[in-house]
Amino acid sequence: MFNVFKLFWSYNLPRWSILVIDCIICAFSLTIAVFLRFNFDDIPEADKKNLPIDYAVVLSVRFISFFFSKTYKGVVRYTSSRDAARIFSIVLLGSLVVFVANIVNYYFISKTYFIPNSIIIIDALCTLFFMISSRLAIKAIYLETKNPANQRMNVIIYGAGESGLITKRTLDRDAAIKYKVVAFVDDDEKKKGRSVEGVFIYKTDELPQLIKENNIEIVIISIQDISGAKKNEITDVCLNNNVRVLNVPPPTKWINGELSFNQLKTINIEDLLEREAIKLNTELINNQIKDKVILITGAAGSIGSELARQCVKFNPKKIYLLDQAESPLHDLELEFLDKYKKGSYEVVMADVRNSERMRNVFNTFKPTIIFHAAAYKHVPMMENNPSESVFTNVLGTKVCADLAVEFNVEKFVLISTDKAVNPTNVMGASKRIAEIYIQSLGKQSKTRFITTRFGNVLGSSGSVIPRFKKQIESGGPITITHPDITRYFMTIPEACQLVIEAGCMGKGGEIFVFDMGKSVKIIDLARKMIKLSGLQEGKDIQITYTGLRPGEKLFEELLADSENTLPTHHPQILIGKVREYSYAEVNKTIEEMITLFNTQNNLLIVQHMKNIVPEFKSSNSVFEKLDATK
Repeated sequence: MFNVFKLFWSYNLPRWSILVIDCIICAFSLTIAVFLRFNFDDIPEADKKNLPIDYAVVLSVRFISFFFSKTYKGVVRYTSSRDAARIFSIVLLGSLVVFVANIVNYYFISKTYFIPNSIIIIDALCTLFFMISSRLAIKAIYLETKNPANQRMNVIIYGAGESGLITKRTLDRDAAIKYKVVAFVDDDEKKKGRSVEGVFIYKTDELPQLIKENNIEIVIISIQDISGAKKNEITDVCLNNNVRVLNVPPPTKWINGELSFNQLKTINIEDLLEREAIKLNTELINNQIKDKVILITGAAGSIGSELARQCVKFNPKKIYLLDQAESPLHDLELEFLDKYKKGSYEVVMADVRNSERMRNVFNTFKPTIIFHAAAYKHVPMMENNPSESVFTNVLGTKVCADLAVEFNVEKFVLISTDKAVNPTNVMGASKRIAEIYIQSLGKQSKTRFITTRFGNVLGSSGSVIPRFKKQIESGGPITITHPDITRYFMTIPEACQLVIEAGCMGKGGEIFVFDMGKSVKIIDLARKMIKLSGLQEGKDIQITYTGLRPGEKLFEELLADSENTLPTHHPQILIGKVREYSYAEVNKTIEEMITLFNTQNNLLIVQHMKNIVPEFKSSNSVFEKLDATK
């Protein structure tokens, strides 16, 4: 039977044949209307005599209305609600024309109705019913022929609101998709037991049972403002039952305002690590940034580039994007060229370690606020190259900070790291020294120096997630340094929003510590990423342990043991209370350490770093022997 239908669908009927069929349906509907009007009894002679006129008038009106409205040109197998609405309005308009003609005939011509008004009404209803239902029936047969029910994958949609309904219609509309929506799941108790287009709505706690009973292969999360905790809960249920999870993108990303199946994306690990949206004090930020000249160092990096995107929203006078990495800076310039008006930004190629070049930058552009994101950040790399860590993270910060004071910059915001807390590696120690320097410098200058400190950011070049993705794509194995290692994670936009707010609220001298949420076990992260990729650990991909890298911590910290915190008006921003240093003493020891760069004596350089930061205790590193001598 299906083969017959498939042969039928391979040919397209000429459009005129659809018009003829529609007229036949109208004739049949009028016949039904006449019989219903007279209860299937004998038709009175007067009315029987008028039947030819009735048919001639009604069918002529129908033919003319269909012809000029072109209802017959639609592809019947793809009939949509819009097509049905069009047929509805055309049929009613035609019936109204017949009704008016009937009235005109009664009052101005023959003082009789050539067709009873009741027949006009019944005919309109019958015509609507048969024309729309026939098209929907053909569409249903076509879809069943193309995608038999026993060959479709069963789908559950989480969210029975407008987005969920649009998602279902998207699946129904595309005949190439072999999916069948068997249930909606929603938290709203009032919706339970109801149905949407023939599909029943269930509570979220019924999801595991629905998955097992209906052989579900995909769950689509359609709700846009779903919390991270709920998204994690649903994803865990699905992954534990080997069910794929797809996500409906925000309406702003729909093509021409219409959702297509290809836009439904597999849920990412970043989606599951996201937290609730940050509430910013936009008035405070706007007052601080609007019409100001902003300089962002390290602007081509993950944090620097996002800081630029966030700052530009508050209409600064100009943003200067400074970096020494040519290709990434060029990419950022192209991005800004597409999104923002020319003249609101400028890219600057410069090395923060070059004092003369940076002096020219400050003298030429005269920045009001500086976000200093330029830094080396990879722990193992800096452990093997301590002199470069000192040269960039310490000297680069010192150069920019000194020039900020010289050129009367209002605020200087340093982007630091949680690795500066009780550092166990050269990179963390270099960032702590940078913190110490700007804090001590700020005590004797008008420039307000502010430090922001946070952990790993999702999607950055140094993040473990992009590495895991590449390893999964290449078939593994996924390499983890230690089974118990944990890390804090924050999205790049979230981190940058908090940096901007902290920078705006800072009075000078503060170290702002961000609430990073709960630490995440890296092994759990890897296993979830494997499941999200539709693979099985041990079967499709392996996890291997490589041992802690030089200087690597097992657990990250946000505050040193001797520190405490003070709250701010923002629940996710705290002020860390740290030891204060004398600028004269700090400046002298840091300059001595910088001069050691020319010796290229790593042991001597690291020893000097440990003298400045007594809590710096090396871990899994060749520099551990320096701690043993203390």
